[in-house]
Amino acid sequence: MTNHRLNLPRNSPRPPVRIRAVGRALPEHYADQETLIAAFRDAWATAHFNPDRLEELHRAVQVSGRYLALPLARYRELTTFARRNEAWTRAAVDLGEAAVREALRLTGLSPVDVDHLVFVTTTGIATPSIDARLVNRLGLRRDVRRSPLFGLGCAGGAAGISRASDLLAGSPDRVAVLLSVELCSLTLQLEDLSIPNLISSGLFGDGAAAVVLTGGTFDPDSPVAGPAVADTGSTFYPDTERVMGWDVVDSGFKVILSAKVPEVVRQNVRADVDSFLAKNGLDRSAIRHWIAHTGGPRVLEAFETALELPEGALARSWKSLRETGNLSSASVLFVLADLLASGEAVPGDRGLLMAMGPGFCSELVLLEW
Repeated sequence: MTNHRLNLPRNSPRPPVRIRAVGRALPEHYADQETLIAAFRDAWATAHFNPDRLEELHRAVQVSGRYLALPLARYRELTTFARRNEAWTRAAVDLGEAAVREALRLTGLSPVDVDHLVFVTTTGIATPSIDARLVNRLGLRRDVRRSPLFGLGCAGGAAGISRASDLLAGSPDRVAVLLSVELCSLTLQLEDLSIPNLISSGLFGDGAAAVVLTGGTFDPDSPVAGPAVADTGSTFYPDTERVMGWDVVDSGFKVILSAKVPEVVRQNVRADVDSFLAKNGLDRSAIRHWIAHTGGPRVLEAFETALELPEGALARSWKSLRETGNLSSASVLFVLADLLASGEAVPGDRGLLMAMGPGFCSELVLLEW
């Protein structure tokens, strides 16, 4: 194992946790939105529903196409929860491995350097969990510490960075990898003709992202030095459990998606952000990079309106929404990866990574370059 640890005198100030890289992985199967609309029309041809309404809802989410865990024709075979979850497990391991390998490649680290593996998802279940199934596939050490987290939805990517940074704050010479795998297409309920399911069928896609984070005393002079995690914050909104989530039914995960989601965002995000920044002696004018999860057009508009963001502040989130749809917990990590790859952020810049999800709750991460 390569020794990147730095020994500091006891009680000396420790450099902050840093995000070193974000690796992304998308399934090989892709369908544009027109193809998907046609497939849903065909699947629901004998059902009593308005096909024009389906098309209207799918076009309204402003997604041009999505990557899928399986070839489109295979989805008709997923008639039970067991079949859906079996397909999810196989695909999650493959996609998760690809994302972690890409993230490690970008940092020059290897699997044996990884001390903590944090795994987040909301679209499938497995025991042993996906992180456990990746230990042999990736060649991780036997003493790697694993933390699988389920059910955080779109907030999971931001929450995962927060929890990983908490781990590294107590182990500043260690390396953590956060892995998010979301295969939203495998939760689709073809029997459900409700408006929430019709919207979800047009909005959510599949993908995985992995983030490499290092503690403050791990190779601080590395040429691959991304932003520091300056602070993190979590806010839970009481009595909002039915705003978003799943009902677990015989056929799998049935979506809960209230029309109130954008309003909940609009009512809460400004106060959350302002109080979080004020705690750090900052206000919104100090943030150059806004990294928001791609919750959908109305959610992004709610972010823009409530925070009074300048035009183009969420351009990367809008771009990610168009190109891949909402990837649940992986969405905000894809937007972060795009920012890091652009080279636009320079020393002295600050960024705010923000996501909201089931609970209902918000997760904020203050980044400093």
